[in-house]
Amino acid sequence: MESLRMIETWPVPSAAAAVVRADGSVAGSRGPVAQRFPLASVTKLLSAYAVLMALEEGAVELEEPAGPEGATVRHLLAHTSGLAFDAPRTQADPGTRRIYSNAGFETLAEHVAEATGIPFSAYLREGVLEPLGMASTELDGSAAKDAVSSCADLTRFAAELQSPTLLDPSTVREATSVVFPGLNGVLPGYGSQKPNDWGLGFEIRSAKSPHWTGETSSPRTFGHFGQSGTFLWVDPEAGAACVALTDRAFGPWAVEAWTPFTDAVLAELRG
Repeated sequence: MESLRMIETWPVPSAAAAVVRADGSVAGSRGPVAQRFPLASVTKLLSAYAVLMALEEGAVELEEPAGPEGATVRHLLAHTSGLAFDAPRTQADPGTRRIYSNAGFETLAEHVAEATGIPFSAYLREGVLEPLGMASTELDGSAAKDAVSSCADLTRFAAELQSPTLLDPSTVREATSVVFPGLNGVLPGYGSQKPNDWGLGFEIRSAKSPHWTGETSSPRTFGHFGQSGTFLWVDPEAGAACVALTDRAFGPWAVEAWTPFTDAVLAELRG
């Protein structure tokens, strides 16, 4: 895909990108796809998938208590537990605000580890990474932000998100649909969003503006971006997903580069 050449103009030391169709085929790739990059918050997509697996296995339930008083597994996945961004302190009652929370995902990982008797990183590796052949991906630290992976590995995950093999498709549809609709909140790097829609671990584009995806991205687009200069989105309307990994921290350069890049990718897919 010619649109992927745009990553060569980004002001970053290294970048890799790929587009994956809904049938799992790779429409195109660019850059060092085998290079491992820190994912930052794109880690949450992998962690959320492992939690969804624990749900299907019956190890945990969405409505069971977890985290602050009154909060559940569902609240933690949807960033509505009331926990602060990066500390296990409560800032709001569960279900009343969308407070994006690394602490919430770390609490969630601890909850799953206790329920399964398996360290969360091992649960993720055995349940998700190994079955998908993601040999370059590893979680060593926070389930919110400390995974490393390659573009090649994340193309496998992007294919899984579009045509699930590890989870029931209905589970993935629920996770990538808005949970606790109408809640306002801050999208890191892009400011206050009214509403700040989210699914179960997956950010939902909806009508957010500004946003890190494209101006032509469908409202159903879901995914995540990371402060390490990374993103993964799936646009069901376009029938495709896109992965981009860099080794420069998110900043104004990314705000300027990512939206026209996504719009170019979508235009080429439509063409």
